[in-house]
Amino acid sequence: MKKIYIGLLLLTGLTGCQYRTYERPEMPQTDSLYQRLAVSGDTASIADLSWQELFTDPLLQQLIETGIAHNTDLSIARLRVKEAEALLTASKLAYLPSVSLTPQGTIRKVEGESATKSYNLAASADWEIDIFGRITNAKREAKAVLEQSEAYRQAVQTQLVATIANSYYSLLMLDKQYEISRSTAELWAENLRVMKALKEAGQTTEMAVAQIEASKLAVDASLLSLQQQITEMENSISSLLGDVPRQIERSTLDAQSFPDTLLVGVPLQLLQRRPDVRQSEAALAAAFYVTNQAYAAFYPSITLSGSAGWTNAAGALITNPGEWLLSAVGSLVQPLFNRGQNVANLKVAKAQQEEALLTFRQSLLDAGTEVNSALLQWQTARQRLKLDEQQIASLESAVRSSELLMLHSSQNYLEVLTARQTLLDAELSAVADRFDEIQGVINLYHALGGGY
Repeated sequence: MKKIYIGLLLLTGLTGCQYRTYERPEMPQTDSLYQRLAVSGDTASIADLSWQELFTDPLLQQLIETGIAHNTDLSIARLRVKEAEALLTASKLAYLPSVSLTPQGTIRKVEGESATKSYNLAASADWEIDIFGRITNAKREAKAVLEQSEAYRQAVQTQLVATIANSYYSLLMLDKQYEISRSTAELWAENLRVMKALKEAGQTTEMAVAQIEASKLAVDASLLSLQQQITEMENSISSLLGDVPRQIERSTLDAQSFPDTLLVGVPLQLLQRRPDVRQSEAALAAAFYVTNQAYAAFYPSITLSGSAGWTNAAGALITNPGEWLLSAVGSLVQPLFNRGQNVANLKVAKAQQEEALLTFRQSLLDAGTEVNSALLQWQTARQRLKLDEQQIASLESAVRSSELLMLHSSQNYLEVLTARQTLLDAELSAVADRFDEIQGVINLYHALGGGY
């Protein structure tokens, strides 16, 4: 009797737990996610733009559209959404009774007697009454899982858009670097031809010719390396598009344009806009309803069953024609001792809910970090570009001066080689910084949740 009282007290303490609905937990760190950016409270954000509005290059738009239509990872994510939709439909149908058709026929013969034939054409139904919320919480969990799958699909798409854009602009950067290196190689080839002619005329030394030839060979080697990188990048883009390796039609780096001002909105928008953050919150909601189901397992399950059919074997006699046979049963199952399984399930569900909460909070922190890093990348790249322009202008002047000095004085050609090599490095660095600026825009757009 004492155990029964303890069980009743436990059930009383659990009353109401199984019908709770999920509420977002407080996030005290949200307002300070952008603290270092010194941004205003304007809710406008670059993520408000569609990817077509941000990436205005028509060739890039075609690539992104192809990727969204054919990318393997995104197609798998869409199938996961369909799976979750099917599970949600099944959980909604759980409110309805299950109906089964159970026809049965029997032939019985005893030695010395004629065979007796009986039949039973019946249908049965079972209906679980959801008084204590098991079915309701299962449905809510399935809905949260669907939201999680949809958020995952959107996260895959935003990542795909950002990756295709990054790869495309990487290709344009390599094209520009190849163009600069090729022009430099042509200049070195012309200089080598002139220096060989001067050597034959006795106006320069073998060392000067060898230095120019070595510099030309170095640039030729870099051209081969750049060509390899270009082909590998084209292959990578083709894979993202779900296509075989092919040449990628593209524009030029100089033709690209982006906004001069990037707005990031307010941190709270990350909770609604970032699909990976919403995916983590949906996982937390699903874990919450699993905990509710674990609570509901301590309560009785009530099931109504019934059957109706036409039979000729009602009772002990075989009669023809048959008669209607109707039955109804109500059952209640109250768990009293289940070897601690329900208690263990509740503890596991609570622990998993805490894990989901920590993951949700960390996803928001990671989102804020990505926004800060992307905006800093964009700002720093723009500052470096201004310095690159000044450096290139100075180096071009230095190359011209060194060439004039070599022609009209006894200056060694080594200074000319050094000046030209430094100019080449500066030009290649400026192209890399331009790409870094564009990449900062893409990363910020993705970090704020844009792209779907």
